Amino acid sequence: MKSNPYKKKADSRINVITLGCSKNVFDSEQLMGQIKHNGAEVVHEQTAKKQDIVIINTCGFIDKAKQESIDTILEYQEAKASGKISKLIVMGCLSERYADDLRPEFPEVDGFYGTRNIPDILSDLGLDYKHELLGERMLTNPSHYAYLKIAEGCNRPCSFCAIPLMRGQHVSTSIDDLVKEAKYLASNGTKELILIAQELTYYGLDLYNKRMLPELLDALQEVEGIEWIRLQYAYPAQFPMEIIDAMARNSKVCHYLDMPLQHGADNMLKAMRRGITRRKTEELITDIRNKIPDITLRTTILVGHPGETQEDFDELCTFIKLMEFDRLGVFTYSHEEQTHAGTLEDDVPEEVKEERSEIIMDIQREISLKKNIQKVGKSFKVLIDRKEPEYWIGRTSADSAEVDNEVLIKADNQYLRVGDFVDVKIIDALEYDLFAEVIPL
Repeated sequence: MKSNPYKKKADSRINVITLGCSKNVFDSEQLMGQIKHNGAEVVHEQTAKKQDIVIINTCGFIDKAKQESIDTILEYQEAKASGKISKLIVMGCLSERYADDLRPEFPEVDGFYGTRNIPDILSDLGLDYKHELLGERMLTNPSHYAYLKIAEGCNRPCSFCAIPLMRGQHVSTSIDDLVKEAKYLASNGTKELILIAQELTYYGLDLYNKRMLPELLDALQEVEGIEWIRLQYAYPAQFPMEIIDAMARNSKVCHYLDMPLQHGADNMLKAMRRGITRRKTEELITDIRNKIPDITLRTTILVGHPGETQEDFDELCTFIKLMEFDRLGVFTYSHEEQTHAGTLEDDVPEEVKEERSEIIMDIQREISLKKNIQKVGKSFKVLIDRKEPEYWIGRTSADSAEVDNEVLIKADNQYLRVGDFVDVKIIDALEYDLFAEVIPL
């Protein structure tokens, strides 16, 4: 049997650093689970020790994310050159796309790997890839919630997006395997599953020749111990309303949908190759809200795409005010080579992009405050995520971890447990925070 040097060195940790989105978090957790089951010590984002092997899981989605990844590689390259760490490996989206460019710039890096090379990374470490570890990840967040990646890659042709270049085409994970993974997570204390993919609505087309997200939700509903199931990243064009029907019939599926719309002006939707018009978008949102009136809709907006005029932006603002999304994020356009938009002139100045982003968020703050004030005096079931000095911090089913509103409960003379559900009454509200009191049993 091949010897494993890392099993024998108690002072030789593997320290994983994760940048970017929840898909990267999932990938890091899979890698860490494999390392742990090989008997090696693995930690997540700990202060570096001299003998550490550092693995950086990079993001390459937009310029700001790329720069953060590059800055992190530079930091740890300097640490390796000065003997503060023993080995440095780079993986993930930035490495998938730009490895050939990165190698000469970062000579201290011992290996560059893409988004689908976990077995190769393990081999580089002298470890074995264990195929039997289906779903047995090492969670980086509190164990009461976990991301469940149901598919990899994307087939959509959005003009601005380089994800297919980094993640490949859409590949679904089978329902059987996802249920097994959910059961494993539940057995270790997970109560909330956050379903993620580049595009949830495509789920199953490659495996079953039909969209199978409703059937997956039906199956996950039966997993004992799971209480909340949340949907993130659903594409609006040709949206299957059967998903909403499954949400309505399955009590564990949160009345929550993350649907990145990107814009509200027809000119921009066409330029972005989104396959939908503003009228059809508004009709879709109306249909969803008619079926589930209390649904929480989260969306993402992109400003500054090539060709975006002031008139287009004004139309976007009108659209957002009309639709009154419960949750909204915005990002500025980043020119990406090998994308369709990358062949166009990046003609919106950076300062205009930033100004438009701030205007959108000002509009959303008013909408969010209005919606939060409407919750004062009402009761909600809240999942406790963590404790801070003065407050217990939780979320309602209308809020996803790390990106949405939080519920703050005074910690004075009150003991709650992270990972528990409690019933609360909302007593005050800010734009993105709710203040609550626990309802006595």
